[in-house]
Amino acid sequence: MENIGALAILLAFCFAIYSVAGSLAGKWAKRPLLVVSAERAVYCIWALLTTAAGILIYSLISGDYRMSYVWEHSNRSMPAIYKFASWWGGQEGSLLFWSWLLASYSSVVVFKNRRKFRDMMPYVTAILMTTQTFFLILIAFVAKPFNVWQEGHLIVDLRDGNGLNPLLQYWTMVIHPPMLYLGYVGFVVPFAFAISSLITKQPGEAWIKTTRRWTLVTWMFQTTGILLGAGWAYAVLGWGGYWGWDPVENASLLPWITATAFLHSVMMQEKKGMMKVWNVVLVSTTFFLCIFGTFLTRSGVVNSVHAFAQSSIGTYFVTFLAIGIALTIYLILNRLDYLKSEAQLESVLSRESSFLFNNLILLASCFAVLWGTLFPVISEAVTGEKISVDAPFFNRVQVPIAMFLMLLTGVGPLIAWRKSSLESLKRAFLWPMAAGAAVAITLAALGVRNFYALVSFALCTFVAVTVLIEFYKGASAIKAKTGANLLVSMVELTHRNTPRYGGYLVHMGVVLMFIGFTGKAFDRDTTVEVTPGSVVKLGSYELRTNPVVNAQNENYISEALPINVSKNGEDLGVLSPEHRVYIASKQPTSEVAIRRRLNEDLYLNFAGMSADNQRAVLQAYVFPLVSWIWIGYWVVLIGTLICLTPAKTRMAWPRTQVVGIAGKHEQVEK
Repeated sequence: MENIGALAILLAFCFAIYSVAGSLAGKWAKRPLLVVSAERAVYCIWALLTTAAGILIYSLISGDYRMSYVWEHSNRSMPAIYKFASWWGGQEGSLLFWSWLLASYSSVVVFKNRRKFRDMMPYVTAILMTTQTFFLILIAFVAKPFNVWQEGHLIVDLRDGNGLNPLLQYWTMVIHPPMLYLGYVGFVVPFAFAISSLITKQPGEAWIKTTRRWTLVTWMFQTTGILLGAGWAYAVLGWGGYWGWDPVENASLLPWITATAFLHSVMMQEKKGMMKVWNVVLVSTTFFLCIFGTFLTRSGVVNSVHAFAQSSIGTYFVTFLAIGIALTIYLILNRLDYLKSEAQLESVLSRESSFLFNNLILLASCFAVLWGTLFPVISEAVTGEKISVDAPFFNRVQVPIAMFLMLLTGVGPLIAWRKSSLESLKRAFLWPMAAGAAVAITLAALGVRNFYALVSFALCTFVAVTVLIEFYKGASAIKAKTGANLLVSMVELTHRNTPRYGGYLVHMGVVLMFIGFTGKAFDRDTTVEVTPGSVVKLGSYELRTNPVVNAQNENYISEALPINVSKNGEDLGVLSPEHRVYIASKQPTSEVAIRRRLNEDLYLNFAGMSADNQRAVLQAYVFPLVSWIWIGYWVVLIGTLICLTPAKTRMAWPRTQVVGIAGKHEQVEK
């Protein structure tokens, strides 16, 4: 079986090389049949990598411990779902997963565009398959997933394995890596279209719509992956944080930031023919940051709970990045005349300028994260001493940036295209600013003294009121014409312009997430050693501990600490955090107990026994508003899906349409 898997990868490598050569040769020699054969090679690569992936998955689930990858990341006692997740739990398997996803994306791209963009599709295919070739080199010759254990010339069956890292044996880790990979890998597609459009000097903007749509899809996957990772960190690592500015966490955030910037600035190119160079740079940066993030995870240059073991694979990534970035810069510089803007910025008080400022702030955020992530590596290379950059640095830099971004999120919809008058700005800003100020004053009167918290709540209110006013005015105009109720009118309004109003819902989701982030300013915690009957008070909570309960199954040994919880004298039941030691790896983990509510979470972690083994170590936290982060994500997801939904055609609209200018909606006859 392992020989078939290895052979499938080698054949896929050969087909990838042929696809690159056939696409370019067919284009340059004007041989369309050669181009078609190169595209069909993409389907063959997908079939071969699906075969290889199927063999690896079967080996993991069936327990073929002759294979070193299976031994390292699976064992007999693991549940089947985690045996399947072991596919991406290690270096070799995750690279195969990366390659398979890229083959899947490439097959979809080739199939959907088999009759479109025929002038640029050979280059799209060549770029996709060049990336595919790079990853196939890794799994065919460097990090082979089908190596077997050998003693001399004999293959050895080790009977049982080491098992998946216990920290990864959690339900979100079955979903989190695939979602993150769908984002990482998917950003190759808009990059391929953008570079191909430069090579062929595509007329019109049809390609940019395809690029924007693919970016939005992969941005959605990346967002989902990041939030699932945050949820995993919150529920598994035992310290109660959802983001610790870990280098690998940062690696996933970097391309998300630049993709977010592109999704905003691309509207300028679609509507005004502006920011063409900027958009190509953003798409290219997003792709290379995805490759860079993959490099960080696998090279060992940074220390992280998420990272794979240190290996020499980083050299290949550095080479690929260096060549790719150099060629991209050359192409952009060579095509500057083609990328000239068709319009100029007319006023600082315009929606165009708000998009520009939004992009600049996002890029500043990206640079700050990148600098903080790489500074320990740079300092070690220059001075020989690794100077760590911890969470306080990122918080000091990113919190003000985030506040400014939230302000711009609310300002954008209130400003007209081209130019806004001061009078229209006064009308548009009156109610949102008044609502934000009222919330800040009220919270200050109630005793909130944290400056950033007050500013954040005020800005969240400002943006939320802006979005609600946009929906209300548009829906009111439709209601006046059709007689439908306000809710139905809002649905109709959204359906008429899904990109715009879906985007507003995304902004509303971000507002809810910021409310959850702001709750971090009010966290409370305590760490105590307890015996049965001990009473711990934390805020309005009273925690009464019971004797430790021991248990064991074939996968791990556990100790549970049942705790009776009450709040202001009201019994809230029992929470039982656990301390586990996994048998195969001997690695300890925590299984926290969380009481989730909209206003706050009570978070309990049993950190193990004291040094004398007589007392249990209990870590108790109260995290206000954290549930709004997860609620906000669902609103972001719904808004993104609406953005991807085709809007109603103009022929299906009523005689009048709703046009929003600077927050004021007018009835305009067609």
